Amino acid sequence: MKNVSILIAAATLIGFSGAASAQFAKPEDAIKYRKNALFVMQQHYARVGAMAAGRVPFDAKVAAENAAIAETMARLPWAAFGEGTDKGDTKALPEIWKEQAKFKTAADNLQSEMGKLAAAAKTGNLDSIKTAFQATSGTCKACHDDFRGK
Repeated sequence: MKNVSILIAAATLIGFSGAASAQFAKPEDAIKYRKNALFVMQQHYARVGAMAAGRVPFDAKVAAENAAIAETMARLPWAAFGEGTDKGDTKALPEIWKEQAKFKTAADNLQSEMGKLAAAAKTGNLDSIKTAFQATSGTCKACHDDFRGK
């Protein structure tokens, strides 16, 4: 039931994410929004990763649920990288705004790989999940290398 509630909340956020950038009252709100969306995505992604790495027992249902949530969350933070959100409590590098096409490509790549991970998790095949998890991790690393400060 808890996972269903999380999915409903995430789906609701997706419905509003298109207009989200126009709805942030101030840049700090957008920064909080994107940081929280990325945090939730990372938490669910890490649960799949722990299974893929053998740190916790594999549970196909739990892997599929967490991969689905991570996929949903991967769609959310990008609207919150608008004008004026390059300063403040953020690790976002100026390259995000200087190289917007490259940043969009990185975001699109992440969303695509998260979709593949979610599809692999639905199969319940741990080897497929491991392969998709590694590919997704590569997109995370590439974006962090280019666009995230320490």
